[in-house]
Amino acid sequence: MADLKMPEINSVIIAGNLTKDPVFRQTNSGGTPVVNFSIACNRRFRDSNHQWQEDVCYVGVVAWNKLAESCRDNLRKSSAVLVDGELQSRTWKAQDGTSRTVVEIKARRIQFLNKRKKIDEGEYDDEGFIEDEAHGSNHKHVDADGHMYEYKYLTSD
Repeated sequence: MADLKMPEINSVIIAGNLTKDPVFRQTNSGGTPVVNFSIACNRRFRDSNHQWQEDVCYVGVVAWNKLAESCRDNLRKSSAVLVDGELQSRTWKAQDGTSRTVVEIKARRIQFLNKRKKIDEGEYDDEGFIEDEAHGSNHKHVDADGHMYEYKYLTSD
């Protein structure tokens, strides 16, 4: 009988808001851009008394290269994002000599979600709008109240 091999699937899609400003740096070897940030993702559920409850999950995200630079330039605390990536773990030695391990999402694609305010008929302010045609495409949606939502899907390639 042939040996069965477990499929190698590691894929995560999550949406949330940044808990603080992203931390941008460059690696010591080669100066590769990297950004780290954390998002909060809410989950609603009914408890044993059938009352709605809300739980918050905090997830770390790391992005590299041009995606890291786009995050540095366009994200800040409370920015809404949708992250598509894979889970990775890393271990390091803390200053006190103990080993620390973290599991985080290594981003492949990040969709920046922004809401723009309507100024005049047909005009919207540019606060939070992402202009980076080389890395993705812009999408627009106007809701019933006249608010324009713009989002951009960026890839790590």
